[in-house]
Amino acid sequence: MNRFSCILAGSALVLGTLFAASLFAAEEKLPNILWITAEDINPHLGCYGDRYADTPNLDRFATGALRYRNCWSTAPVCAPARTTIISGVYPTSSGAEHMRSLVRLPDFMKMYPQFLRERGYYCSNNAKEDYNLREPGKVWDESSKKAHWRNRQPDQPFFAVFNIETSHESQIRTRPHRLVHDPAKAPLPAYHPDTPEVRHDWAQYYDKITEMDAKYAARLKELEDDGLARDTIVFFYGDNGSGMPRSKRWPFNSGLNIPLIVRVPEKFKSLAPTNYLAGGASDRLVGFIDLAPTLLSLAGMQPPDWMQGHAFMGRFATPPTKYLHGFRGRMDERYDLVRSVRNQRFIYVRNYMPHLIYGQYIDFMFQTPTTRAWKKLYDDGQLRPPRTFFWEPKPPEELYDLQADPSEVINLVDSPAHQTILRELREAQRQHALAIRDVGFLSEAEMHSRSAGTSIYELGHDAKRYPLEKILAMADAASLLRAEALPQLRQGLNDSDSAVRYWAVMGFLMRGTHAVEAARTDLRKALADESPSVRVTAARALGQHGNAEDLQLALSVLRQLAAPDKNGAYVSLLAMNAIDALGDKASSLREMVKSMPTKDPNAVGRANGYVARLVEKILNTEAK
Repeated sequence: MNRFSCILAGSALVLGTLFAASLFAAEEKLPNILWITAEDINPHLGCYGDRYADTPNLDRFATGALRYRNCWSTAPVCAPARTTIISGVYPTSSGAEHMRSLVRLPDFMKMYPQFLRERGYYCSNNAKEDYNLREPGKVWDESSKKAHWRNRQPDQPFFAVFNIETSHESQIRTRPHRLVHDPAKAPLPAYHPDTPEVRHDWAQYYDKITEMDAKYAARLKELEDDGLARDTIVFFYGDNGSGMPRSKRWPFNSGLNIPLIVRVPEKFKSLAPTNYLAGGASDRLVGFIDLAPTLLSLAGMQPPDWMQGHAFMGRFATPPTKYLHGFRGRMDERYDLVRSVRNQRFIYVRNYMPHLIYGQYIDFMFQTPTTRAWKKLYDDGQLRPPRTFFWEPKPPEELYDLQADPSEVINLVDSPAHQTILRELREAQRQHALAIRDVGFLSEAEMHSRSAGTSIYELGHDAKRYPLEKILAMADAASLLRAEALPQLRQGLNDSDSAVRYWAVMGFLMRGTHAVEAARTDLRKALADESPSVRVTAARALGQHGNAEDLQLALSVLRQLAAPDKNGAYVSLLAMNAIDALGDKASSLREMVKSMPTKDPNAVGRANGYVARLVEKILNTEAK
């Protein structure tokens, strides 16, 4: 080979290497990703067919994007919903289901921005976090009101979140407010009464959506002004259902169904869903549990096996799932346990605490005029079903046809024609609880005491320390309210596992006076149980449904367990809920409640303020 040939061969090798490198770089070109979130909205947008809505900017955006008709926020309230997103794990599996709790993830888990940052992304959050999880190290490059993609390094791919608070629940009730939408034309769900307060709140909610729409447009214009629209996948979504009562906080479709609109630029069409059509709509079932794995898939990363959602876009997209799952745990100062599951048409709701009314008093919810007006009408006997349901105890099971009954007020559980779908969704909910190792069947206090030295997630996945099948069987026996379960409940009172004993006591509490009287001796024994949760629940059962002697024994236990500085915030919350439920029967505890501390010095997070709300509620009620 002569010198010239060598030069040509060498040049070809260099050019070939450079060409291959350029192809690799092109293949590795990462999309920018922009998330714009609006708080507390259902798909009440013009592009979703809502004729009352005035959302010209989102409607225009939707003509070049894909709308998801069936997107669930997984949780019907902000902190658990955002916890789902940031982790890719159901809060019912991580122990983070309760509002404003603060638990840790296992050491092997990361939050999704940490994965993206390792991939080279600049991750900014403007600015709401509000997770029920401790952050496992540095999560965001910047998380503040100043966070912006513009703060990244030149040419660095970015993932940016902007949160619009304009439509938040608190803005519905802000007065004075000059209505733009005509309240006389406001569409009301079948469960809300038709009053001036309700119509005003709904009209103001739609006004706030219009204001949010303008802020959305301004943020999108920044992207276009920076010349980044062709390089950026844009998501718009709501963070949970509307702030109106029986939407937010409730795992019905009305509390979980949110808008999700995704625009994929031409150069990244290979990452779009297979059915992507600009201006089109998808019926695929997707939820917040799917967002973290979808982000990693868009960034070319295989989602880790421990993530419990399914990517619906990107290189590692999966086939559609058959069901969506939702949940309700403690909402601020009130305990509850609800699980829901839906397919394309039906939703099944499982109430594990049916003795509690839907509309338990929650301070923040009762600041909305609709809530107060609705409750007063009920108390005055001026409502008829289905407008009464929210203020009454819940059925153990609910089944609704979302096509025929979008307000979810016609319960089909007893319909002979719907028994097949009832059995299917009931079993889907049970299998889901077992698959993710749902730890919500422990009282919140016991979640923390059992998981000392480890994470609640790891506790839940340890079958010896958390025998879920046995606990779930007792929870079913307790909450389905079947008379034939009484012998099983009596046996459960003596089980070696405190969570089984807790649910056995709950079963008697739920059934009322006749059941409590029949198990009086065993329930009195439970007042000395080693588990504070069992003791409190037995005290509530005997106090509400026992005789005068039972009441005095119950009040003695509640007096011992009420103070958070001695018993911890979560035992105190359980005890204070019991005292509140007893009403006038607990009047002898008034001075103790009035003088006791309201903080647990060892507790963390905003949950430490909820005891104070219960104290205020109890004292104000007694004063009246």
